[in-house]
Amino acid sequence: MKKINILAIGFLAYLAIDGPAYAQKKPVATKKPAATTAKKTNGTLIPNDPNVKIGKLANGLTYYIRKNSEPKNRAELYLATRIGSLMEEDNQQGLAHFTEHMAFNGTKDFPKNEMINYLQKAGVRFGADLNAYTGFDQTVYQLPIPTDSAELFKTGFKILANWAGKVIMEGDEIDKERGVIIEEDRQRGKNAQERISKQLLPLLLKGSRYENRLPIGKIDILQSFTHDKIKSFYKDWYRPNLQSVIAVGDFDVNEVEQLIKANFSDLTNPASPRPRLKYDLPDNKEPLVKIITDPEQPYNVAMMMYKQRGSTATSTTADYKKQLMYSMINSMIGARFQEILQKGTAPFLFAQSTYGPYQGGLVSGINAFQTVVAAKSGAELEKSFTAALAENERISKFGFVQSEVDVTKKNILAGNEKQFKEKDKTPSSSFVQQYLNNFLTGSSIPSIDFKYAETQKAVASITLQEINALAKTLITRENQIIVVQAPEKDKATLPTEAQLVIALKNASNGVTAYVDNSVNKPLLETKPVAGKIVSETKIAAIGVTELTLSNGIKVLLKPTDFKNDQIIFSSFSKGGLSLAADADYESAQMVSIIPESGVGAFNPTQLNKLLAGNTGRAGAYVSDLYQGFSGSASPKDLETAFQMVYAYATNPRKDTEIFNKNISDYKVILENKDANPSSVFADTVQAVLSSYHKRGMPIKAADLNNVSLDKAYAFYKDRFADASEQTFVIVGAFDVTTIKPFIETYLASLPAAAKKQNYADNGVRPPNGKISKTVYKGLEDKAAVELYIHGDYIFNAENNIQLDALKAALEIKILERLREKESGVYSPQVGLSVEKYPNAHYYFNISFSCATANVDKLVAAALDEISKIKTNGATADDISKFKSEEQRQHELSLRNNNYWLSYLTNRLQNGDSLDQLLTDKQRLDAISVESTKASAQKYLTEDNYIRLVLMPQKK
Repeated sequence: MKKINILAIGFLAYLAIDGPAYAQKKPVATKKPAATTAKKTNGTLIPNDPNVKIGKLANGLTYYIRKNSEPKNRAELYLATRIGSLMEEDNQQGLAHFTEHMAFNGTKDFPKNEMINYLQKAGVRFGADLNAYTGFDQTVYQLPIPTDSAELFKTGFKILANWAGKVIMEGDEIDKERGVIIEEDRQRGKNAQERISKQLLPLLLKGSRYENRLPIGKIDILQSFTHDKIKSFYKDWYRPNLQSVIAVGDFDVNEVEQLIKANFSDLTNPASPRPRLKYDLPDNKEPLVKIITDPEQPYNVAMMMYKQRGSTATSTTADYKKQLMYSMINSMIGARFQEILQKGTAPFLFAQSTYGPYQGGLVSGINAFQTVVAAKSGAELEKSFTAALAENERISKFGFVQSEVDVTKKNILAGNEKQFKEKDKTPSSSFVQQYLNNFLTGSSIPSIDFKYAETQKAVASITLQEINALAKTLITRENQIIVVQAPEKDKATLPTEAQLVIALKNASNGVTAYVDNSVNKPLLETKPVAGKIVSETKIAAIGVTELTLSNGIKVLLKPTDFKNDQIIFSSFSKGGLSLAADADYESAQMVSIIPESGVGAFNPTQLNKLLAGNTGRAGAYVSDLYQGFSGSASPKDLETAFQMVYAYATNPRKDTEIFNKNISDYKVILENKDANPSSVFADTVQAVLSSYHKRGMPIKAADLNNVSLDKAYAFYKDRFADASEQTFVIVGAFDVTTIKPFIETYLASLPAAAKKQNYADNGVRPPNGKISKTVYKGLEDKAAVELYIHGDYIFNAENNIQLDALKAALEIKILERLREKESGVYSPQVGLSVEKYPNAHYYFNISFSCATANVDKLVAAALDEISKIKTNGATADDISKFKSEEQRQHELSLRNNNYWLSYLTNRLQNGDSLDQLLTDKQRLDAISVESTKASAQKYLTEDNYIRLVLMPQKK
């Protein structure tokens, strides 16, 4: 079940009560209009895409069917319901979400856990594929499923029908699930975010039903409700006239329509259906202001909201044009704030303003212009708040300039062109979202052809005057909300509510018009002197061509037809941060700021303006063991991406202002992050796993005092001074012959000294033996557990797949034991990482959160499951599930550019055979009960066992 955050706020997050993924798109509210209402414009209705078949059964169930062959032999099946927590009675709070959980715990045709068991054996992953979520007015179930098995595909519709009207709600299953949902609440709450949200909700949702209908519900009700309450909720609301089936994939449309009719026609509506009411949010004439502090809140953050009424559904061409204009405004405001943030005089740590659905779409028909700003301290918050609001006022008073509009238009058109070229490669999941929005909110379903033409037309017609006129409507004089969230320690220095209101009223004082800072220069002043391709080798088995260049660089080319308009690439050579001297290590760690500062004469803002409308992008990186480049482009813009590689290698930017601003801001972050218990625990985990080695320790604020721009820049220059050992992997829609001139011009010309380089092994290792450490930090009854079993390892494909199987089997057993049997956790995780360099090592990790009283019991249960696998091996059923999932994921991966980029890069870095994947099936077939038993006995020993626990601080 997907994550449903109640409140998300932080240094780089805007203030929002997050609903589920699609909850921001809701029907228009029906109550009285607010003081500020979006102006109605004319336009023609957007026609629905003729390629989607839309129908309705006699019982009122709506269906959407579309044939789409991307990916091949796959379909996306969704059951959408227009019900959620708003439909609950007072004594049912939390039961909409509880019902969603119960849909996986027994139905008429799939008792108990049989549904999940059946699907896992077919290669469908629980959580990653099979999932669901609940919001205020919607509950959605998703089932991606293969279509190359007729029986499996047909069963998919039976599963959807079981969710729709055949959930059993057995009493013992209900009672077992109570603990799981309470642990879900604990995992996501019991922290500063939750405590702050409880104070904010009465303000943000003041006077509305939303305030008292959060999807997670109330703990006391979840613990004590009688079974009849959830059964009546299911009976009242899970009915076909509030449901929709969405099917998109590689199948026959008429066959799917018959499957829908066969499986859903017998579902009935109640004789006296309860009305589905719509709910509203009252207006406020005077500003609503709230200042909240918490001991675990790390940063000083202020939020300004200007609420407006207006539909979030797009149904006419006028709606579509207006949405494009809002998108342009958001982009231009974002660019202005980014420009300010690069300056040493920036009055805030972070700021942004956006127009969109209020609180991410929390309340139907309410939009908002929202500004979030983070200050360095409580004492500076009023100044930062005023400065951010001044940017809004600058836009309202003076508008944008033509050059800003031109840049944004170019980028929109480039994106539109790319989407159009990929129309036959559009993934089924993209179409599903359109149809889901249509069912839930009434948004139109334009075809890709229509959207392309309408975007071209709308962008051409949008004028600077129209943009500026719309921008003037963003700031309203009513329906204003001001929120401050701050650390408890800064309470005395914070502005008062009255001071915040005064700052709001005076923000426009003294603002002047914006001046564009574009640089009118080419990316490269002169074209490099081209090198040569000196050898070419075909690796026919995997469709790869290997080139060796005159400067020593190797290039692997993998042309594909998976995407029509995508080329991606990356490169590496050995060295990285491992070669930094101990005395310079702090500076070397900050080396990423160099490429993030722009390139040559262009700072990041100027570079984005220069590249407007161009999809070519590239950058440089330095990791622990490697340095290199990465980038992407449409085929027509590939030369630009290669030019950027050459520029980052030969003309890096040394920008004192940007560097110092980054270090100053980072210092504030580090000085405050220890207020958050999770941050303190994460630092402890990192320190323990590195045996407290200097190079493995978390960065502290004091470390930044030793950072030097000169040293960071010199280290960057040194790492890219010799490209002779760089290996590039390029994957995507290109022709080998056509791409060669670009390779010779921009890659074969990179500087090379033909030095032999390697990374250094600096001795960072996890500790041997048994380690146990408890961190006491936090105010509430919430513990976090991290268990590690690790050891040295012979890294090869045979061992890797055996460990993968062992991890998958252990994951199933940990979930069954800790969640289903013990009801003690919500989503336990089992992780596996293996590395070859600088020292071959493996790590198994089990992690979960739980009540503090249950830590020892659940740790013991986890270790018991490990012991069972060591004694018996993985079960035949669990091995079957793993093999099916691996095979299904492999089928998808083989037609994915990112997979091939990662696969080829990893094989090259580890010195493996490039055609290793051709023998993957033999290694998969070799997995058995006995092989997993042998692996468990060899690798799941407790010789090197680390137990780390986060507990609330002692009182």
